[in-house]
Amino acid sequence: MTDTAVVVVRGLRKSYGSRAVVDGVDLDVHAGEIVGLVGANGAGKTTTVECVQGLRRPDAGTLRVLSLDPVAQPERVRALVGSQLQSSALPDRLRVGEAVRLFGGRDGNELLEQFGLAERRRSAFASLSGGERQRLFLVLALVNAPRLVILDELTQGLDPAARRNVWAAVDQLRADGTAVLLVTHELDEAERLCDRVVAMRAGRVLDCGAPRDLVGRHGGAVRICFTLPGDMMSRLGPGQLKALPGVEDVSYETSALTMKGSRAAIAHLGAALASAGWVPPDLSVQMPSLEDALVDLLERAGPAPGLHTAEPALPELTGALR
Repeated sequence: MTDTAVVVVRGLRKSYGSRAVVDGVDLDVHAGEIVGLVGANGAGKTTTVECVQGLRRPDAGTLRVLSLDPVAQPERVRALVGSQLQSSALPDRLRVGEAVRLFGGRDGNELLEQFGLAERRRSAFASLSGGERQRLFLVLALVNAPRLVILDELTQGLDPAARRNVWAAVDQLRADGTAVLLVTHELDEAERLCDRVVAMRAGRVLDCGAPRDLVGRHGGAVRICFTLPGDMMSRLGPGQLKALPGVEDVSYETSALTMKGSRAAIAHLGAALASAGWVPPDLSVQMPSLEDALVDLLERAGPAPGLHTAEPALPELTGALR
Protein backbone atom coordinates (compact mmCIF):
# COMPACT_ATOMS: atom_id res chain seq x y z
CA MET A 1 0.00 0.00 0.00
CA THR A 2 1.47 3.35 -1.05
CA ASP A 3 1.63 6.39 1.23
CA THR A 4 -1.47 7.93 -0.32
CA ALA A 5 -3.46 4.75 -1.06
CA VAL A 6 -6.58 4.78 1.09
CA VAL A 7 -8.35 1.89 -0.66
CA VAL A 8 -6.61 -1.06 -2.31
CA VAL A 9 -8.73 -3.86 -3.82
CA ARG A 10 -7.27 -6.84 -5.68
CA GLY A 11 -9.19 -9.68 -7.31
CA LEU A 12 -12.46 -8.96 -5.49
CA ARG A 13 -15.15 -11.58 -6.08
CA LYS A 14 -18.68 -11.89 -4.74
CA SER A 15 -21.46 -14.23 -5.84
CA TYR A 16 -25.06 -14.81 -4.85
CA GLY A 17 -25.87 -18.43 -5.53
CA SER A 18 -24.38 -19.30 -8.90
CA ARG A 19 -24.35 -15.69 -10.10
CA ALA A 20 -21.08 -13.74 -9.94
CA VAL A 21 -21.93 -10.13 -9.09
CA VAL A 22 -18.32 -8.94 -8.67
CA ASP A 23 -15.83 -10.89 -10.74
CA GLY A 24 -12.17 -10.03 -10.18
CA VAL A 25 -12.29 -6.27 -9.57
CA ASP A 26 -9.07 -4.30 -8.90
CA LEU A 27 -9.45 -0.80 -7.50
CA ASP A 28 -7.32 1.93 -5.90
CA VAL A 29 -8.39 5.21 -4.30
CA HIS A 30 -5.82 7.70 -3.03
CA ALA A 31 -6.02 10.55 -0.55
CA GLY A 32 -7.43 13.70 -2.14
CA GLU A 33 -8.86 11.73 -5.07
CA ILE A 34 -12.43 11.16 -6.25
CA VAL A 35 -12.91 7.83 -8.01
CA GLY A 36 -16.26 7.06 -9.64
CA LEU A 37 -17.80 3.67 -10.36
CA VAL A 38 -20.16 3.79 -13.36
CA GLY A 39 -22.10 1.18 -15.29
CA ALA A 40 -25.60 -0.17 -15.85
CA ASN A 41 -27.73 -1.73 -13.13
CA GLY A 42 -26.26 -5.07 -12.10
CA ALA A 43 -22.67 -4.02 -12.88
CA GLY A 44 -21.56 -4.76 -9.30
CA LYS A 45 -20.85 -1.17 -8.25
CA THR A 46 -22.81 -1.10 -5.00
CA THR A 47 -21.66 -4.58 -3.94
CA THR A 48 -18.06 -3.48 -4.48
CA VAL A 49 -18.35 -0.48 -2.18
CA GLU A 50 -20.27 -2.50 0.41
CA CYS A 51 -17.38 -4.98 0.50
CA VAL A 52 -14.89 -2.11 0.83
CA GLN A 53 -16.78 -0.82 3.85
CA GLY A 54 -17.10 -4.23 5.46
CA LEU A 55 -20.87 -4.45 5.06
CA ARG A 56 -20.58 -7.55 2.89
CA ARG A 57 -18.06 -10.37 3.07
CA PRO A 58 -16.33 -11.07 -0.27
CA ASP A 59 -15.86 -14.60 -1.53
CA ALA A 60 -12.28 -13.95 -2.67
CA GLY A 61 -9.72 -11.20 -3.09
CA THR A 62 -7.91 -8.80 -0.80
CA LEU A 63 -9.14 -5.45 0.50
CA ARG A 64 -7.33 -2.82 2.52
CA VAL A 65 -8.83 0.44 3.73
CA LEU A 66 -6.29 2.71 5.45
CA SER A 67 -4.14 -0.41 5.85
CA LEU A 68 -6.99 -2.19 7.67
CA ASP A 69 -8.83 -5.34 6.57
CA PRO A 70 -12.59 -4.66 6.28
CA VAL A 71 -13.31 -8.37 6.73
CA ALA A 72 -11.21 -8.90 9.86
CA GLN A 73 -11.48 -5.37 11.28
CA PRO A 74 -14.89 -4.03 10.17
CA GLU A 75 -15.52 -1.85 13.24
CA ARG A 76 -12.15 -0.11 12.95
CA VAL A 77 -12.74 0.51 9.24
CA ARG A 78 -16.23 1.92 9.77
CA ALA A 79 -14.91 4.35 12.37
CA LEU A 80 -12.73 5.94 9.65
CA VAL A 81 -15.25 5.84 6.81
CA GLY A 82 -18.28 8.03 6.14
CA SER A 83 -20.93 6.60 3.85
CA GLN A 84 -24.16 7.53 2.15
CA LEU A 85 -25.54 4.32 0.67
CA GLN A 86 -28.61 3.56 -1.46
CA SER A 87 -29.84 1.18 1.26
CA SER A 88 -29.55 3.74 4.06
CA ALA A 89 -32.52 4.11 6.41
CA LEU A 90 -33.28 5.55 9.82
CA PRO A 91 -36.09 4.98 12.34
CA ASP A 92 -39.13 7.05 11.36
CA ARG A 93 -39.35 8.89 14.68
CA LEU A 94 -35.66 9.77 14.96
CA ARG A 95 -35.20 13.54 14.69
CA VAL A 96 -32.62 15.13 12.41
CA GLY A 97 -30.62 16.63 15.27
CA GLU A 98 -30.72 13.35 17.20
CA ALA A 99 -29.42 11.46 14.17
CA VAL A 100 -26.48 13.84 13.79
CA ARG A 101 -25.57 13.52 17.50
CA LEU A 102 -25.99 9.72 17.32
CA PHE A 103 -23.60 9.40 14.40
CA GLY A 104 -21.20 12.19 15.23
CA GLY A 105 -21.37 12.80 18.94
CA ARG A 106 -21.87 16.51 18.22
CA ASP A 107 -24.58 18.78 16.85
CA GLY A 108 -23.13 19.23 13.34
CA ASN A 109 -24.70 22.70 13.07
CA GLU A 110 -22.33 23.85 10.35
CA LEU A 111 -23.13 20.86 8.14
CA LEU A 112 -26.87 21.21 8.74
CA GLU A 113 -26.64 24.85 7.69
CA GLN A 114 -24.51 23.97 4.66
CA PHE A 115 -27.06 21.46 3.37
CA GLY A 116 -30.19 23.48 4.20
CA LEU A 117 -31.39 21.30 7.08
CA ALA A 118 -30.88 23.65 10.04
CA GLU A 119 -34.60 24.45 10.24
CA ARG A 120 -35.43 20.73 10.13
CA ARG A 121 -33.28 19.88 13.15
CA ARG A 122 -36.32 18.87 15.25
CA SER A 123 -38.16 17.12 12.40
CA ALA A 124 -38.68 13.36 12.40
CA PHE A 125 -37.00 11.31 9.67
CA ALA A 126 -40.41 10.14 8.38
CA SER A 127 -41.45 13.75 7.68
CA LEU A 128 -38.48 14.52 5.43
CA SER A 129 -38.81 14.64 1.65
CA GLY A 130 -36.66 12.37 -0.49
CA GLY A 131 -34.21 15.17 -1.23
CA GLU A 132 -33.99 16.13 2.46
CA ARG A 133 -33.26 12.51 3.41
CA GLN A 134 -30.53 12.40 0.79
CA ARG A 135 -28.94 15.55 2.23
CA LEU A 136 -29.25 14.22 5.78
CA PHE A 137 -27.38 11.04 4.86
CA LEU A 138 -24.65 13.16 3.34
CA VAL A 139 -24.41 15.14 6.60
CA LEU A 140 -24.15 11.87 8.54
CA ALA A 141 -21.41 10.68 6.17
CA LEU A 142 -19.35 13.82 6.79
CA VAL A 143 -20.02 14.60 10.46
CA ASN A 144 -16.98 12.72 11.80
CA ALA A 145 -14.56 14.19 9.23
CA PRO A 146 -13.74 10.73 7.82
CA ARG A 147 -10.63 9.94 5.79
CA LEU A 148 -12.69 8.01 3.22
CA VAL A 149 -16.20 8.92 2.08
CA ILE A 150 -18.34 6.45 0.11
CA LEU A 151 -21.25 7.98 -1.80
CA ASP A 152 -23.85 5.89 -3.67
CA GLU A 153 -26.16 7.87 -6.01
CA LEU A 154 -25.08 11.09 -4.35
CA THR A 155 -27.57 13.55 -5.88
CA GLN A 156 -30.54 11.30 -6.61
CA GLY A 157 -33.73 13.25 -5.98
CA LEU A 158 -32.03 16.62 -5.48
CA ASP A 159 -33.09 19.80 -7.22
CA PRO A 160 -30.45 21.62 -9.35
CA ALA A 161 -29.50 24.11 -6.63
CA ALA A 162 -29.04 21.40 -4.01
CA ARG A 163 -27.10 19.33 -6.51
CA ARG A 164 -24.60 22.15 -7.10
CA ASN A 165 -24.30 22.63 -3.34
CA VAL A 166 -23.48 18.94 -2.86
CA TRP A 167 -20.96 19.00 -5.69
CA ALA A 168 -19.19 21.92 -4.05
CA ALA A 169 -19.02 19.96 -0.79
CA VAL A 170 -17.46 16.98 -2.57
CA ASP A 171 -14.94 19.27 -4.27
CA GLN A 172 -13.99 20.55 -0.82
CA LEU A 173 -13.44 17.00 0.43
CA ARG A 174 -10.86 16.50 -2.31
CA ALA A 175 -9.18 19.80 -1.44
CA ASP A 176 -9.00 18.69 2.20
CA GLY A 177 -7.23 15.46 1.22
CA THR A 178 -10.19 13.13 1.79
CA ALA A 179 -10.55 10.10 -0.48
CA VAL A 180 -13.97 9.74 -2.12
CA LEU A 181 -15.46 6.63 -3.74
CA LEU A 182 -18.53 7.65 -5.76
CA VAL A 183 -21.13 5.33 -7.30
CA THR A 184 -23.34 7.10 -9.81
CA HIS A 185 -25.58 6.69 -12.83
CA GLU A 186 -25.26 10.42 -13.51
CA LEU A 187 -22.41 10.51 -16.00
CA ASP A 188 -22.32 14.29 -16.13
CA GLU A 189 -21.75 14.12 -12.37
CA ALA A 190 -18.88 11.65 -12.79
CA GLU A 191 -17.39 13.79 -15.58
CA ARG A 192 -17.67 16.90 -13.40
CA LEU A 193 -16.34 15.47 -10.11
CA CYS A 194 -14.11 12.47 -10.69
CA ASP A 195 -10.35 12.34 -11.09
CA ARG A 196 -10.71 8.77 -12.35
CA VAL A 197 -13.70 6.72 -13.50
CA VAL A 198 -14.00 2.93 -13.38
CA ALA A 199 -16.45 1.61 -15.98
CA MET A 200 -18.00 -1.72 -14.91
CA ARG A 201 -20.21 -4.31 -16.53
CA ALA A 202 -21.40 -7.65 -15.13
CA GLY A 203 -18.99 -7.43 -12.21
CA ARG A 204 -15.89 -6.66 -14.24
CA VAL A 205 -13.88 -3.53 -15.00
CA LEU A 206 -14.08 -2.59 -18.70
CA ASP A 207 -11.70 0.37 -18.49
CA CYS A 208 -10.43 2.93 -16.01
CA GLY A 209 -8.96 6.40 -16.35
CA ALA A 210 -9.53 10.13 -16.16
CA PRO A 211 -12.88 11.08 -17.72
CA ARG A 212 -11.16 12.94 -20.56
CA ASP A 213 -9.00 9.88 -21.29
CA LEU A 214 -12.01 7.53 -21.40
CA VAL A 215 -13.79 9.98 -23.68
CA GLY A 216 -10.71 10.19 -25.89
CA ARG A 217 -10.45 6.41 -26.18
CA HIS A 218 -14.13 5.52 -26.51
CA GLY A 219 -16.25 8.66 -26.99
CA GLY A 220 -16.16 8.79 -30.77
CA ALA A 221 -15.95 11.79 -33.05
CA VAL A 222 -16.73 15.45 -32.62
CA ARG A 223 -19.91 16.41 -34.53
CA ILE A 224 -20.19 19.83 -36.19
CA CYS A 225 -23.50 20.82 -37.76
CA PHE A 226 -24.67 23.87 -39.66
CA THR A 227 -26.80 24.93 -42.60
CA LEU A 228 -24.81 25.42 -45.81
CA PRO A 229 -26.62 27.64 -48.34
CA GLY A 230 -26.20 26.92 -52.01
CA ASP A 231 -24.17 30.06 -52.69
CA MET A 232 -21.41 28.83 -50.38
CA MET A 233 -21.05 25.42 -52.02
CA SER A 234 -18.20 26.50 -54.28
CA ARG A 235 -16.02 27.53 -51.33
CA LEU A 236 -17.22 25.28 -48.46
CA GLY A 237 -18.83 22.29 -50.12
CA PRO A 238 -18.61 18.76 -48.69
CA GLY A 239 -15.62 17.94 -50.87
CA GLN A 240 -13.55 20.87 -49.64
CA LEU A 241 -14.56 20.33 -46.02
CA LYS A 242 -13.75 16.62 -46.07
CA ALA A 243 -10.21 17.49 -47.18
CA LEU A 244 -9.59 19.52 -44.01
CA PRO A 245 -7.19 17.97 -41.45
CA GLY A 246 -8.99 16.04 -38.71
CA VAL A 247 -12.21 15.57 -40.68
CA GLU A 248 -13.35 11.95 -40.95
CA ASP A 249 -16.71 12.27 -42.66
CA VAL A 250 -19.04 14.89 -44.14
CA SER A 251 -22.73 14.38 -44.91
CA TYR A 252 -24.99 16.87 -46.69
CA GLU A 253 -28.74 16.71 -47.12
CA THR A 254 -31.23 19.49 -47.97
CA SER A 255 -28.69 22.19 -46.96
CA ALA A 256 -27.97 20.55 -43.55
CA LEU A 257 -24.28 19.69 -43.27
CA THR A 258 -22.75 17.42 -40.60
CA MET A 259 -19.01 16.94 -40.12
CA LYS A 260 -17.41 14.28 -37.95
CA GLY A 261 -13.80 14.22 -36.87
CA SER A 262 -11.23 14.98 -34.21
CA ARG A 263 -10.93 18.15 -32.15
CA ALA A 264 -8.46 19.42 -34.75
CA ALA A 265 -11.35 19.58 -37.23
CA ILE A 266 -12.91 22.40 -35.19
CA ALA A 267 -9.85 24.63 -35.60
CA HIS A 268 -9.45 23.89 -39.30
CA LEU A 269 -13.13 24.51 -39.99
CA GLY A 270 -12.84 27.83 -38.16
CA ALA A 271 -9.93 28.83 -40.36
CA ALA A 272 -11.86 27.82 -43.49
CA LEU A 273 -14.89 29.84 -42.41
CA ALA A 274 -12.74 32.87 -41.64
CA SER A 275 -11.07 32.61 -45.03
CA ALA A 276 -14.50 32.46 -46.69
CA GLY A 277 -15.66 35.46 -44.65
CA TRP A 278 -18.79 33.68 -43.41
CA VAL A 279 -19.99 32.28 -40.07
CA PRO A 280 -23.03 29.95 -40.08
CA PRO A 281 -25.71 31.42 -37.77
CA ASP A 282 -26.74 27.94 -36.58
CA LEU A 283 -23.27 26.41 -36.12
CA SER A 284 -23.22 23.81 -33.32
CA VAL A 285 -20.41 21.63 -32.01
CA GLN A 286 -21.20 18.45 -30.08
CA MET A 287 -18.22 17.10 -28.14
CA PRO A 288 -18.12 13.41 -27.21
CA SER A 289 -19.06 12.81 -23.58
CA LEU A 290 -18.47 10.22 -20.88
CA GLU A 291 -21.93 8.87 -21.71
CA ASP A 292 -20.82 8.28 -25.31
CA ALA A 293 -17.71 6.50 -24.04
CA LEU A 294 -19.67 4.24 -21.68
CA VAL A 295 -22.21 3.36 -24.37
CA ASP A 296 -19.35 2.41 -26.71
CA LEU A 297 -17.68 0.29 -24.02
CA LEU A 298 -20.91 -1.55 -23.24
CA GLU A 299 -21.72 -2.15 -26.90
CA ARG A 300 -18.26 -3.55 -27.62
CA ALA A 301 -18.48 -5.77 -24.54
CA GLY A 302 -21.48 -7.51 -26.07
CA PRO A 303 -24.83 -8.53 -24.57
CA ALA A 304 -24.85 -8.59 -20.78
CA PRO A 305 -25.94 -11.74 -19.02
CA GLY A 306 -29.27 -11.56 -17.21
CA LEU A 307 -29.32 -9.45 -14.10
CA HIS A 308 -28.56 -11.29 -10.88
CA THR A 309 -31.28 -11.93 -8.35
CA ALA A 310 -31.78 -9.31 -5.67
CA GLU A 311 -28.97 -8.97 -3.19
CA PRO A 312 -29.72 -9.73 0.44
CA ALA A 313 -30.93 -6.57 2.17
CA LEU A 314 -28.41 -4.76 4.33
CA PRO A 315 -29.38 -3.93 7.89
CA GLU A 316 -30.55 -0.39 8.54
CA LEU A 317 -27.74 2.11 8.67
CA THR A 318 -28.04 2.43 12.44
CA GLY A 319 -27.57 -1.31 12.80
CA ALA A 320 -24.80 -1.53 10.23
CA LEU A 321 -22.69 1.13 11.95
CA ARG A 322 -23.38 0.43 15.60
